[in-house]
Amino acid sequence: MTTESDNTFSSSKSASSPQSGGEIKISSETSKIIESYKNPYYRYLVLGILTIVYVSNFVDRQVINVLAQYIIEDLQISDGQFGMLSGLAFAFIYTTLSIPIARWADISNRRNIIAISAAIWSVMTALCGLAQNFTQLFLARFGVGVGEAGASPPSHSIVSDIFPAEQRATALSIYSLGVYGGILVGTVGGAYLVEFFDWRTAFIVVGLPGIFLALLVRLAIKEPPRGMAEARVDVQPPGFVKVVEFLWERKSFRHLSFACALHAFVTYGVGNFMPLFLGRVHSMPILDIGWYYGLIAGIAGLAGTLFGGWSADHMVKKTGNRNWYIWIPFASTIIAIPFALNTYLWIPDGYVAVYFYFIPVFFGGWYLAPCLAANHFLVGIRMRAMASAVLLFVLNLIGLGLGPMFTGFVSDFLTPEYGVDGLRYALSITVLFNIWCAAHYYWCLKTIKQDFDRAPA
Repeated sequence: MTTESDNTFSSSKSASSPQSGGEIKISSETSKIIESYKNPYYRYLVLGILTIVYVSNFVDRQVINVLAQYIIEDLQISDGQFGMLSGLAFAFIYTTLSIPIARWADISNRRNIIAISAAIWSVMTALCGLAQNFTQLFLARFGVGVGEAGASPPSHSIVSDIFPAEQRATALSIYSLGVYGGILVGTVGGAYLVEFFDWRTAFIVVGLPGIFLALLVRLAIKEPPRGMAEARVDVQPPGFVKVVEFLWERKSFRHLSFACALHAFVTYGVGNFMPLFLGRVHSMPILDIGWYYGLIAGIAGLAGTLFGGWSADHMVKKTGNRNWYIWIPFASTIIAIPFALNTYLWIPDGYVAVYFYFIPVFFGGWYLAPCLAANHFLVGIRMRAMASAVLLFVLNLIGLGLGPMFTGFVSDFLTPEYGVDGLRYALSITVLFNIWCAAHYYWCLKTIKQDFDRAPA
């Protein structure tokens, strides 16, 4: 039986070009690929593989956080230097390369780009385990960023091509589960590895499986035609400068990108130091940190991310108003602030604190999928990878690059006077950036409807 969403995909042998007004022939190979994606089981298989690859992406990116105290003690570095390792070392090259790689994805085979990227970040993660000093580990983390720059933009583009518009935020929320799935696996697995082996072994063990995932992507995923979900004909992509100019002309995109960046500033700024906080301030054993923090943050984030995408799609379908893609992140950002402050400032017991941490993480997960979907609704079909890359450039440069470093240096500044509570106060100061974040979501709402309406066909 064919569902309504299955009929979204057109397998006709020709289609009208909006640019030329003529007929464009579709090859028999492309028709077979379209037929494959008409099967919902294959669509979800592809989504599942991309999500698992994204889990691997975040395991390799985030495992360093649970290893923090061991790395700090072994390499004799400060909290600020650790903030650079977990943030800036990765984010600088990640954001710089994501733009040209996204351009490559808009004109080339996205599946192959994802496979190559997964192989690179996996090898570089394993090489982190061979580092003997801060500089070597910084360079290895730099290499992880090189690989991971090619993961999300082409994956976002594929997901938007294989799922119809009314399911897009939900599909992107499933893909985005990789963020918190990676945190869960990386934290729990990293805790066990560092407890029974050492932090170097942990990097090697979590890095190598990604090579097999790269092969799986290459062999199992078929590159979908552009615009397949909307049954629209493929068009040539505009140049990089035109895409950036197109996005920057939209005031809503400017506010959306800064809101996402500040949201990530808080998420990474507190999340990257949460294991260190539980160990240093509350004296929790490393295995307890792995299990309690890993499960709480992972499950809460998974639930929040899925709920955020589903609720946005549901409200848009119910009301016909796409502004819900912004209202959902705005509301969740405001709600999360008092619960986060309570976690760091007023709960004296680490186990109670980590349980209470469930609430801000759950609400914090609402933002990503609706924002990605809104971003794709602003642009044309050949601009989606680039639009994701530009958004992620701003998000990661400010959020991942500066968030952990800010928290680390504030902790270094406060620790001489407040001792271990210096980290507690540094995390609380970082959380307050959510107020600024919410303001940008609100300003985005003022113009995004007009920008949706003038998006190119």
